[in-house]
Amino acid sequence: MSFADSKEVLRPRMLINGELVEASDKTTFPVYNPATREVSAQVPEATADDTNAAVAAAKAAFPSWSSLDPTRRAAPLKKLAALIRQHNAELARLEAISMGLPVSSFHYGHTAAFQFDSYAEAWPHIQGQASINTPGHVTMTLRQPYGVVALIIPWNAPVHFFASKAAPALITGNTVVVKSSEKAPLAVARIAELIIEAGFPPGVFNVISGHGVPSGQLLARHMDVRALSFTGSSRTGKLIQEEAARTNLKKVILELGGKSPAIVFDDANLDKAAQQTQASIQANSGQVCMANSRVYVQKGAADEFVKKFAEKFAAVRDGDPLSKETNHGPQADEVQYKNVLGFIEEGKKSGRVVIGGNGKLDGMGGYFVEPTVFVDTPEDAKIMKQEVFGPVVNINTFETEEEVIAKANDSEFGLYAAVYTRNINRAMRVAKALESGYVAINCTSPLTGRDLPFGGYKGSGQGREGLLYSMDNFLETKSVIIQIDSE
Repeated sequence: MSFADSKEVLRPRMLINGELVEASDKTTFPVYNPATREVSAQVPEATADDTNAAVAAAKAAFPSWSSLDPTRRAAPLKKLAALIRQHNAELARLEAISMGLPVSSFHYGHTAAFQFDSYAEAWPHIQGQASINTPGHVTMTLRQPYGVVALIIPWNAPVHFFASKAAPALITGNTVVVKSSEKAPLAVARIAELIIEAGFPPGVFNVISGHGVPSGQLLARHMDVRALSFTGSSRTGKLIQEEAARTNLKKVILELGGKSPAIVFDDANLDKAAQQTQASIQANSGQVCMANSRVYVQKGAADEFVKKFAEKFAAVRDGDPLSKETNHGPQADEVQYKNVLGFIEEGKKSGRVVIGGNGKLDGMGGYFVEPTVFVDTPEDAKIMKQEVFGPVVNINTFETEEEVIAKANDSEFGLYAAVYTRNINRAMRVAKALESGYVAINCTSPLTGRDLPFGGYKGSGQGREGLLYSMDNFLETKSVIIQIDSE
């Protein structure tokens, strides 16, 4: 019986060296359902000893796993994909009671299964190259795994990031230690059970839970971890980079925060633009790094756009995330709730509230925040510069193309941007000028291209992830030169 089958308080475990274990000192931390503030589970808090044990297990398993025929490495990935797909509804429930994502919005079991399936079949692309451009020699490159890889995943979409990071790391021959977020560890802990059922050899695939200190910090500074991939806040990303630099200069891939602009010109389809930009900031209650939290509308279309946007945004159905009727859940926990409300109160000092602007804790008993729209906010206001991570959008106006490009780029973030216009020449000019790792034209986040790289400019991270790119993050390149003697 899995921990998720119990009708009592859930008791998840960590996966270390093929065994489901509690923390070595038996310490746990509570995870609360943010819609009710009731305890959903007591979760193991990985100690330094636990973290070291997971890394040691991965290191010991690396030689045999990396030398295994890649078709045999692929087999447990395929099995895990099928198991995750089979348990999608269960994983949806666990996400709902840990970080509040409505079950009606949960599709991550299927996307995670797709990742494991896809990478299981991608091993033929693990190739170097050969050349005879050096006279008298044959040269080649070999692509080889790093060894132990640490994967620190965020709380806003843990099942997705679990798969999108672990699958490419594993198929390329690395062994992994995944650390889940303390805010949303339940679905990941259930997948840890499925890993055993999928048949991964002990030590190849380890999963620990806990806060950033000690386990996350230790992974960042661990001398036996050779590469680390992290998705989360810019502040934590910088700390990880510092720890890596101070120790063994491990490779670090970072996908960090965003303050993503959407630009709506007056020739755009306003109904489409309003609907899509509203859906972007509403998704996961605004707790999405690429949500378009800044919207710039050309002056002639601004009043009509704001009216359409506000009508759609105000019509969300908030409530129990376990109900299929709910499409708007709470913020993930008390910390996030207070942080979002703090930004809203700060925003009221400089901008005008069109709708929302309040928390609903007293009325609903959970960490719900009203969908909130600000207009006429100064560009240098805190709420325009920092990531809110909630259902809060600032809509400002512009007159010229040059003006809006300058406003959109006036940010330390550069993760995602969107442009709405019927003029393809203008769309391409603006796309080229935007300082963003991703630009959508006549569509917006969370839409991404299945085979495109994803990552940010500036403070939004370093490196790129995606079906054609993530394997490269976990492969070293070795150069070999062979002298060919003449007769």
